[in-house]
Amino acid sequence: MNTKQFNNKILKLADKAYRLAKSILRDEYKAQDAVQDLNLKLWEKRNELDRIENITGFILRSMRNLCLDRLRQKHIENELSNDLEYKEFDPHLQLEKKDMATQATVLINRLPELQRTVIRMRDVEGFELNEIAEITSLTENAVRVNLSRARQKIREQLLTN
Repeated sequence: MNTKQFNNKILKLADKAYRLAKSILRDEYKAQDAVQDLNLKLWEKRNELDRIENITGFILRSMRNLCLDRLRQKHIENELSNDLEYKEFDPHLQLEKKDMATQATVLINRLPELQRTVIRMRDVEGFELNEIAEITSLTENAVRVNLSRARQKIREQLLTN
């Protein structure tokens, strides 16, 4: 499909697509953006559009799907935002986090020195296994073993308390 055919077949349907988008999104600017995005997608696939028998139905179905995807995405973003706001300002959750951090620090301090060093370097400071191995003069496998044992001891102590 060349530019002239695209303009004649596709862009002439932009007004119908806009009205559909506006009825779904209930915002003229978002509807205009949706039409532009759909037109761009259709332009990128213009060579495949000749195979479609009912181009009007295809475009309107595509617009509907695009708008519904945007509404779903907006809904998901709102839910995540609400969850984050709640979690950030929930005093009980903040106190619980602080208590867990304190308890984890106490449990880490009870570990044997090598396990304590390895778990701090990996989980607190974010070192990679090969970096820890180099710094501590251990093999990577020994680092993994000590890290696993340290985490296991902490897990057991958390579950028993």
